[in-house]
Amino acid sequence: MKIAVAGKGGVGKTLIAGAIAYFLKEKGYKVLAIDADPAPNLAITLGIPAEKAKEIKPISENKQLIEEKTSTGVPGVYKLSFTVDDIVEKYSVQSPLGVNLLVMGTIRSVGGGCTCPANALIRVLLRHLIVERGEAVVLDMEAGIEHFGRATAKHVDVMLAVADANMKALEVAKKIFELSRQAGIEKIFLLGNKIRNKVEEELLIEFSGKNGFQILGFIPYDPLVFEADMKGATPLLGGIDSPAMKALREITEKISSL
Repeated sequence: MKIAVAGKGGVGKTLIAGAIAYFLKEKGYKVLAIDADPAPNLAITLGIPAEKAKEIKPISENKQLIEEKTSTGVPGVYKLSFTVDDIVEKYSVQSPLGVNLLVMGTIRSVGGGCTCPANALIRVLLRHLIVERGEAVVLDMEAGIEHFGRATAKHVDVMLAVADANMKALEVAKKIFELSRQAGIEKIFLLGNKIRNKVEEELLIEFSGKNGFQILGFIPYDPLVFEADMKGATPLLGGIDSPAMKALREITEKISSL
């Protein structure tokens, strides 16, 4: 099961990715969470203390690893073929919630032809994680999916486009749907987050109807989530029965039934 979560900055996709990873782990899956957002915060969502989270070096910034995997010893020439199966074992971090975390770091148009060594490593690693790994993989992505590359993106089982009741967020979700369809992803859903009332629900339903989107569910605005964000903590430790967490548990059930 490979699940990608994308959306405009600030819509809460990192919390959603972390919660889905946790609830899949709770259901008995072996889960690997991938932070591929330029501002990686998935570690804190998974219960890793902020100070320890800062110590995690993203794969894209690990110069020693990049050189080890891609160097040929000839300046300007590097390998295009190398193994990456050991990276998860060596560089993933076990979170207090039982989910393994791998921080990918900024990915600059991996599918767009960039040939720098760091992106070559990320490209191969992403494909390995999505195509070859056997466990459930949850990816916290950037808004677009250009960094996937079509050959990798089509192997994602579920793409979740997260939006709140904001037209800018919905337009980003629309772009995610378009790119996902072009890449051959079959199961694409809109997920409404921080929803305060029926008026906001109706806005997302109307937008989805006009654009042919399928809505997987709505997550209500939750003061407990807001308080956790203010403290730099995670609502997944102690707040599992809050309204947002209950909704996310139900959404995870829907995803696993797909």
